[in-house]
Amino acid sequence: MKKTGLFISPDGNNQFKIFCIISMLFLVLGFSTGMIDILNKHFQNTLEITKAKSALIQFANYISYFFVAIPAGILAQRYGYKSGIIIGLVLIMCGTSTFMLATVHGEYFFFLIGIFILAAGLTFIETIANPYVIVLGNKDGGAARLNISQSIAGLGLIFGPLIGGHFVLSATGEVSKTNDGLFVPYLGIFLAVTLILLVFFRTKVPEVTPEADERIGATEKPFWQLPHFVFAVIAQFLYVAGQTGIFSFFINYVVEHSPAMTLGLASLLPSTWTFSTGSFYQITERGASQILAFGGFGLFMIGRLTGGMLLSKIKTQVVLSTFALINSVLMVIIIYSDGYLATISLVLSFYFMSIMFPAIFSLGIAGLGGQTKKASSIIVMSIVGGAVMPILMGAIADHYDMATGFIMPLICFAFILFYALAWTKLYRGQNSEIAPSY
Repeated sequence: MKKTGLFISPDGNNQFKIFCIISMLFLVLGFSTGMIDILNKHFQNTLEITKAKSALIQFANYISYFFVAIPAGILAQRYGYKSGIIIGLVLIMCGTSTFMLATVHGEYFFFLIGIFILAAGLTFIETIANPYVIVLGNKDGGAARLNISQSIAGLGLIFGPLIGGHFVLSATGEVSKTNDGLFVPYLGIFLAVTLILLVFFRTKVPEVTPEADERIGATEKPFWQLPHFVFAVIAQFLYVAGQTGIFSFFINYVVEHSPAMTLGLASLLPSTWTFSTGSFYQITERGASQILAFGGFGLFMIGRLTGGMLLSKIKTQVVLSTFALINSVLMVIIIYSDGYLATISLVLSFYFMSIMFPAIFSLGIAGLGGQTKKASSIIVMSIVGGAVMPILMGAIADHYDMATGFIMPLICFAFILFYALAWTKLYRGQNSEIAPSY
């Protein structure tokens, strides 16, 4: 009797063990991303820079995807998944080392260089590991496997601001003026990656050849001529743009727009979450970072887990369109409302962002067969959208207020809604003989 299951490949091999090893990479990816999102508010305090200038952190992080994604895809195509992952891990070690040196010198430029190198390593991981987990099992479970691995990244997202915020953000009304606390969490990343690198050197990583990729059901057309792929690149660009903007300025929004609390309400929260302004209490920066960790990224991970079940039972484009519509409504509430309703809407938006990256990714590479590796590198390259959005949102916030800046993510989610609704028509238009299975 032929074995079946989410991690059983067409040749009958169980790929669960290697899937678990690959998932360690997503944990590092999530933690590093979560750390990035506390740096905006931190550097606004320690270096006394504007919101727009603090967004250069995201620019340095995401511009790396633009320059590195295609070379990473080419290297994976030529030398295999394992070699590409090892290169990525070495780059992460170099980036964290540079960042730790920057904490000594205190120059913003050197922090940005460290972030760029670190992001280059993460780009290798994302470019190679995403398509790998899609083909690491049965055909129909690709989106679900990617969503599970991304939920592991969601766990890292929680620990990033939680640990980072503990070391660098203020638990009182006074702001931190030193960068010394950044050394410890980035040392942790360095040591964790060193351990993973040693594991990879000793592990046999099965390669999925272009011939094996053909089981996905391929078209003969070049991927750049396929509308479902081209629109996926645009949708992913805008998704990462919107997501990065929300992640980057979450702490700013919560600190600036959360309403004042009475002593009774403040007493229900941890003491490091609030500080007294006299008769009332406000959220501290550390409190905002922990709301980001437990509330925002907690819901993000829950969304990934429950989203995996949804994607295995409901067509990917249907789930994506529903989540994009809900997030569009939440952005409108954030822009035009205030107080607890707006803050709750901001936290809830993380749940409905959770499945967007893997959903768009899997829809974009559907039916590409042997072109999957190269096409996936283009989709990963579109992550450069994260370099643009925080600067625009920061500039709007500096000129108007933080809430107004959320009009930019609203535009992003509106396009994703369009793509999800149009996907079936776009996919069938490329080849009438291929029926979508997503």
